[in-house]
Amino acid sequence: MKNNSNFLLILVVFFATNLFADDAKRLAKNNGCFACHSVKLKVLGPSFIDVSNKYENNKANQIMLMDKIKKGGSGIWGNVPMMAHPNISNDDLNLMVRWILNL
Repeated sequence: MKNNSNFLLILVVFFATNLFADDAKRLAKNNGCFACHSVKLKVLGPSFIDVSNKYENNKANQIMLMDKIKKGGSGIWGNVPMMAHPNISNDDLNLMVRWILNL
């Protein structure tokens, strides 16, 4: 019985993680993020994996990256500025940033 409970827990975590990633990727696509970024390769901006590798996954970095996306900026990854995205909700930004930092 215990093995069945552990298996069910693993399945729930697996599907919840995949749904979280799917929602975050859909939001990134719908908000134009993939015009300048990709998951694995540098485009105009850094890859999402490069961002994940640069910043530890903690609340302070989540807030900082949400603010950076909302306000835009340049200089950290080169001279190409990232345009501001003031119309993305904080809930959507939070989901996308948590997904990026978990890559």
